[in-house]
Amino acid sequence: MLSLALRGDYGFQESQPEVEMIDLSRLVEAPATTLRYIDRIFPDRPLTRHVARPRHYDTGTPVLFVHHGVRRNGRDYRDYWLDLVDEAEVLAIAIEFPEASFPKYLQYNFGNLHDERGAPNPRKQWTFGIVERLFDGLLSQGVTSRQRYGLFGHSAGGQFVHRMLSFGYRDRVAVAITANAGTYAMPDLSTPWPFGLGETDVDDDALRALLEFPITVMAGTEDVKTTGEFFPKGPRSMRQGANRYERAHNYVRTGHAAAAALRTFCAWTITEVPGVGHDGKGMSAAAAPLVSAAMHASA
Repeated sequence: MLSLALRGDYGFQESQPEVEMIDLSRLVEAPATTLRYIDRIFPDRPLTRHVARPRHYDTGTPVLFVHHGVRRNGRDYRDYWLDLVDEAEVLAIAIEFPEASFPKYLQYNFGNLHDERGAPNPRKQWTFGIVERLFDGLLSQGVTSRQRYGLFGHSAGGQFVHRMLSFGYRDRVAVAITANAGTYAMPDLSTPWPFGLGETDVDDDALRALLEFPITVMAGTEDVKTTGEFFPKGPRSMRQGANRYERAHNYVRTGHAAAAALRTFCAWTITEVPGVGHDGKGMSAAAAPLVSAAMHASA
């Protein structure tokens, strides 16, 4: 898998900040758990993990990372999955990015690739890496024996998930679902980041690898309202479609067109969820059987 970075010289020492070892086994002590978490790259920016454990959990149970929306309500997303994990047979971990620690959409929706002045951050400071490091911890502490994990993101979390995949964080991903995202990093090297992949080190080969990776894009058929406080209405957002439902279809359509131009195939699919609008609970329920089938097939 290609390792991608924005242009620039990002040399850094391999030594990492000293942080207290966190006992991750506490995550599975009860059916519903909430625990603080310190990532070693962001030692002064605590996160919160909200966990839904299935009744028949063991170390072979698939792990799903759930990414909340703009309200940073990880507990709600964990609760959505509490009713789903027994049947899906997955361990759902909602990683909450509190506003006190990661106050800007640049740090969550866009992965912290740039600071507020537009200067590129080194790859080690991209927030996408938090997921990988948490999974490493689960493996090293024996909470899971699985070698791959799943991703589900809704709304701003859907933005996080597909942008994470766009920059090569795919090696250990068994299933990836982005649902009702407000904007997309279109698979277009002529459109600048974060609304495309232009002005990054993504080249044709990297784009081919992304297009060939399976991404399920979920779109609620009723997610067409444009009056909400958090609906992206800027000109670059509106060029992607009139509403979230339309933008989801355009993202996948653009992927297939890009694949044709690059003489490869696009493994992305669109899944419509009838009668559901911008609703994290409804989209989680629709995603659960897809997650379960893919995660158990990858065992």
